[in-house]
Amino acid sequence: MIEKFYKLRIHPKSKHSKIFAKSKDTYEIWIKEPAERGLANKAAIALLAKELNIPAKKIMLIKGATSPSKIVKVFQ
Repeated sequence: MIEKFYKLRIHPKSKHSKIFAKSKDTYEIWIKEPAERGLANKAAIALLAKELNIPAKKIMLIKGATSPSKIVKVFQ
């Protein structure tokens, strides 16, 4: 099983949901959902999964559950 780590910078409560690759392992993500009750985290992971073309259940939040900067681990 291959594991990769990605750094994310999340911008909740944006007008549009979009993702921008700053480098091969760093993404900036704008999402419509607010940063409460894990809604922003769930939406960001779903958007990253779509970008990487993998199921969202293969992405695990490692660090930054309550911060705009996050680190996720992807299992492939």
